[in-house]
Amino acid sequence: MEICIIKSLLGFTKITGDNDGVLSIIVLNSEEKVTDIIPDCLQDCVYQLQEYFEGTRKSFDLQLNPDGTDFQRKVWDALLNIPYGKTVSYLDLSKQLGDVKAIRAVANANGKNPLWIVVPCHRVIGSDGSLTGYAGGLHRKKWLLDHESPYKQQSLF
Repeated sequence: MEICIIKSLLGFTKITGDNDGVLSIIVLNSEEKVTDIIPDCLQDCVYQLQEYFEGTRKSFDLQLNPDGTDFQRKVWDALLNIPYGKTVSYLDLSKQLGDVKAIRAVANANGKNPLWIVVPCHRVIGSDGSLTGYAGGLHRKKWLLDHESPYKQQSLF
């Protein structure tokens, strides 16, 4: 497994992966030494994250290989269908997955998403529109949603 640390607009970010795909992308709450040479298998991920923060990338095209249960993977796959600039509630996500009563399990799986930003768990909010729970901190969730806001994406025409 290869590891690199990059600095993003939201803090130091640790990326792990190998030739089978990206295993995790997590924002750190402390300063770390930035990796001098990015491993080959992580270069595309670093590049795409940089484009995202620059505002030029709205979707990711990466081979992902997160470690999780079948249910967690099902939830993470559903998160990939939430478009850039849009949000859904935990209840909506539970309905989409076929079980309204699974809302807590869906929220728990969402919170264990190991692929920050790329699997957009930040796009899931409370039914009342509130910013509930985010492993990276609510201030980061708010920043990400503001970054993706259609109001900030003004047309060039």
